[in-house]
Amino acid sequence: MTLIFSSVVDAPLDEVFAWHARPGAIHRLTPPWQPVSVVREASSLDGGRAVLGLPLGLRWGARHTGYAPPHRFVDELDSAPLRWGLKWRHSHEFEAEGDRTRMTDRVDTPVPGALLRSMFAYRHRQVAADLAAQAAARAAGDRPRTVAITGGSGFVGRALGAFLSTAGHRVVRLVRHSPADPSQRRWDPDRPAPDLLAGVDAVVHLAGASIAGRFTESHRRAIRSSRIGPTRALAAVAASCGVPVFVSASAIGFYGADRGDEELTEDSGRGEGFLADVVADWEAATDPASSGGARVVTVRTGLVQSPDGGTLRLFHPLFAAGLGGRLGDGRAWQSWISMDDLVDVYHRALYDDSLSGPVNAVAPGAVRNAGYAKTLAEVLRRPALLPVPSFGPRLLLGEQGAKELAEASQLVRPAALVKAGHAFRHPELEPALRHVLGRVAD
Repeated sequence: MTLIFSSVVDAPLDEVFAWHARPGAIHRLTPPWQPVSVVREASSLDGGRAVLGLPLGLRWGARHTGYAPPHRFVDELDSAPLRWGLKWRHSHEFEAEGDRTRMTDRVDTPVPGALLRSMFAYRHRQVAADLAAQAAARAAGDRPRTVAITGGSGFVGRALGAFLSTAGHRVVRLVRHSPADPSQRRWDPDRPAPDLLAGVDAVVHLAGASIAGRFTESHRRAIRSSRIGPTRALAAVAASCGVPVFVSASAIGFYGADRGDEELTEDSGRGEGFLADVVADWEAATDPASSGGARVVTVRTGLVQSPDGGTLRLFHPLFAAGLGGRLGDGRAWQSWISMDDLVDVYHRALYDDSLSGPVNAVAPGAVRNAGYAKTLAEVLRRPALLPVPSFGPRLLLGEQGAKELAEASQLVRPAALVKAGHAFRHPELEPALRHVLGRVAD
């Protein structure tokens, strides 16, 4: 059986083909709702081999054949035991239509098309949106540069590193283990080497212990110690190496656990609580970089929407089983952002000289918790009838953790991004959830 999926991308033929040939493309094309991980990227579209991890320890290995740039390359399943019972030959075809490109996936397989349609629809949307974002960035002054990233294997780092690579940037991952290849450099968070950032044009600092969990003394200590000292040390090395741009992760926890209906922008004052204190000190730890002449951006991130991490990873299975609902009275504000929009914010921070200091990485359309629950349930076509009692989060997170995480209410606005004329891919919640959960109508 041959299945065909086709769409037109608003980008030239050579550019579309080159995007697929760069490192990171397979990461950007893998739907986040599928239980699939990228074990190894292909070294080339001409004879290279990619490996995906599947449930139960299975591996999907595919060899690239039929290389005919810029019009075609082919993936053929070649890993046992899958190849013994499953045929898969996937031809990627590209044809110019004026200044645009028709992208066609032609798949020879016995797998029913109904099981593949949402995956290929996602891939086509992702290619078109990434190319549009990268073209807009180039028009605004973006250029190929060398970007060092900490936390590159984490939730945000994987997506950002792949996006930057497909945009033509060289990504250097700072890792704590021995480097596996030339794209990695060993980084000691407490005592980074003086030449760690030699030849680097920009730093994106994402590393830090997860804040999820009970706020015990040891957990609070891990949250602080993984952020403040390492950030200050890395910022000092950036200054000594003359790195011109230093972008650091931050969080809307700066504004405190509950500010009622107050609209919070980058000019709003610091709130109260443990996380507000940590974030304030975290941002202050970037001072050595700014004192050394770097443009520093601290990305105050909201609730990131992706089923492979963050809060949606917890909510998705509950709501999919019809067991979801609002939290407490449902009135808490949730300031969220899609993963792709967060990636775009970090990308913009690298090239847009108008951005410096704190930047609220949240979508314009904040929602209350009850509205979030209702929207997620509708996207999944499930009821949302089981409100979570207030004692539930306290059992899991403790009193302080429940107050500062599960029950946090912050109405945050992306004022700096709006002023910069930033275009969000997903300004509203429902389309964002449909995209990352594969629930977009044909």
